[in-house]
Amino acid sequence: MNLPTDLKYTESHEWIRTESDGTVTIGITDHAQAALGDLVYVELPKAGRAVAAGEACAIVESVKAASDVYAPLAGTIVAGNDALSGEPEAVNENAYDAWLFKLKPTDAADLDRFMDSAAYSRLIAEA
Repeated sequence: MNLPTDLKYTESHEWIRTESDGTVTIGITDHAQAALGDLVYVELPKAGRAVAAGEACAIVESVKAASDVYAPLAGTIVAGNDALSGEPEAVNENAYDAWLFKLKPTDAADLDRFMDSAAYSRLIAEA
């Protein structure tokens, strides 16, 4: 299982990368995409949308199921990865390159509550 050590992880299987401009980039983990199977559709949030921590704001749909993707932090959506609309399978090919959306967090200190790769690895091993 591919787990980059420079990311943070959520219990709902999103990854979070902190960018130099203070925004965060969010996608689903390799574990999540493998569990879902081949993705056929991605619905992304619109830029400018304010989201609460834990709010469902995107949808990934596979041949097996549709699944919500949650905003790990409160903030404002600054971008969605529009390229995924035409090629949702990019998430299956490399879950950590195929980000879903970028968010400007209300409080960057909230990032401290998420798991590192070792903790996330333990979480998925227990599942």
